[in-house]
Amino acid sequence: MAVENLFREFGHEPVSVTLGTVVLPLEINAENLTRISKRLNELGFEIIEDHKGRIIEKIKNVVIEHVYQSDEELQFNFSKIIENELNMNYNYLSNLFTSAEGITIEKYIIYQKIERVKEYLVYNELTISEIAIKLGYSSSAHLSTQFKKVTGLTPSYFKEIGQNKRKTIDQVGA
Repeated sequence: MAVENLFREFGHEPVSVTLGTVVLPLEINAENLTRISKRLNELGFEIIEDHKGRIIEKIKNVVIEHVYQSDEELQFNFSKIIENELNMNYNYLSNLFTSAEGITIEKYIIYQKIERVKEYLVYNELTISEIAIKLGYSSSAHLSTQFKKVTGLTPSYFKEIGQNKRKTIDQVGA
């Protein structure tokens, strides 16, 4: 909404605003683009004008959308989804992503999934087995192994220290 309102403020009615993308019916002149870019930076956003940068952002958005915003269990092949969503060859996308980001798309997916696991553990909404199913792991053992490899902690220990850092409602302010 903030991005949409910002463009309206500068007299540009967006056709659509989605995660990482604003579609406008007309070109923006250089002066307005500079002013909009400055305001977007103040809001924590940036305009990505180069083609390769936009592709990388699209890859990240596809991964984030499927890891964080999907209510379905992650039982699909990310390479096929990325390839279909961007309508480009996955090998090209993978090489581009790795050269720009310094990690593979697969590692990026793992890191995003582990961050999602951390959220679930801190909020204590699901068991490790339920989290494993929801995020597309073959088993809770696979999730635990990957979690430990990335964080250096077991999920159960992370859950324990995460809960120790949180206060119950009656303890807040005490």
